[in-house]
Amino acid sequence: MSKKTNSPRQKYSRHAQRVFAFQILYSLNFDQTGSGLPATFDHFKNDQDTVDQKDLSYALQLVNGVRDNLEELDANIGRHSQNWKVKRIAMVELTIMRLAVYEMICREDIPVKVAINEAIELAKTFGDNNSRNFVNGILDAVAREIRHDQSGTDARS
Repeated sequence: MSKKTNSPRQKYSRHAQRVFAFQILYSLNFDQTGSGLPATFDHFKNDQDTVDQKDLSYALQLVNGVRDNLEELDANIGRHSQNWKVKRIAMVELTIMRLAVYEMICREDIPVKVAINEAIELAKTFGDNNSRNFVNGILDAVAREIRHDQSGTDARS
């Protein structure tokens, strides 16, 4: 009979990986060194407990997905942010919404409601008192557009 051992590796929940992805994306907005994603990812990864790259694979997928689809994500946000130009939205809220809109339109494995709820939790944690309502309002409008585009049915909600 083999003896079970406690591994120092830790599996991170999807929520924890979203937090990690948010932190990386937010920091990349201020990267003036030109070091980019590898250095930023390594910096945050080194601040965590002993981590295996596979344990944070979803976070890396989110970061890369947001970066690869930035123009489309900002266009979606801009269409629904009445009286707010994307460039004028606070970086915390914009980063949260980019992450959520990416999950809503590019990740079929994530229900729209989950993406919105996770964004609201990020806004509660990292934003100010108004962040939650602002993020929720724009994401609800994006979700309505998604449902409309899917002929009135949203199998992911």
